Amino acid sequence: MEFNFKIKELLQKITNKKYINKLLIILIVGIMLLITSSIFKQDKEKETIKKNNNIKEKKEENYMEDYAYELEKKLEKILGQIKGAGKVNVMVTLDETTEKIPAVNKTENQEKTNEEDSQGGVREIKREDSSVQVVTKGNDGSILVLKEIKPKVKGVIVVAEGAYDIEVKEQLYEAVKTALGISGNKVEVYSSN
Repeated sequence: MEFNFKIKELLQKITNKKYINKLLIILIVGIMLLITSSIFKQDKEKETIKKNNNIKEKKEENYMEDYAYELEKKLEKILGQIKGAGKVNVMVTLDETTEKIPAVNKTENQEKTNEEDSQGGVREIKREDSSVQVVTKGNDGSILVLKEIKPKVKGVIVVAEGAYDIEVKEQLYEAVKTALGISGNKVEVYSSN
């Protein structure tokens, strides 16, 4: 009997309007909390993507600066060893960014069909399909790079103590052209004070 009484009491509470109103309010508040949390989550994801893109751009800029700096230091070291050159300073400017060639899976399909109509005419149908997929590595989804093409040298300025001497100036000029594999119109050599 006691069990039946508890069930009846529970059914009365459920059918009670105050109880239903409280349940509805709790349900509405819960839904609002879910919507609010999903909006904040989306904003946070967008912010993270934006930060990652900024980091990639900065890395590319830093890479260019590091590559130019590396070239400058190597040239300063080697040009400083030329007899009569003295102290050497070098500035290298780069033309483009680094080009990365990703690994890809390429699928090509070719289909050739000959059809004859009832009057003896022949029609040839050719169909070609191709698809390209970029290969990624690991779980992070980063692209697998096959080849990386360094930026091209736009110009070089060399300032050396011994460049007032025509012979030393010519040696510096030729050394830069040879070391970087660039044409002479991209190299300037000056004497320092």
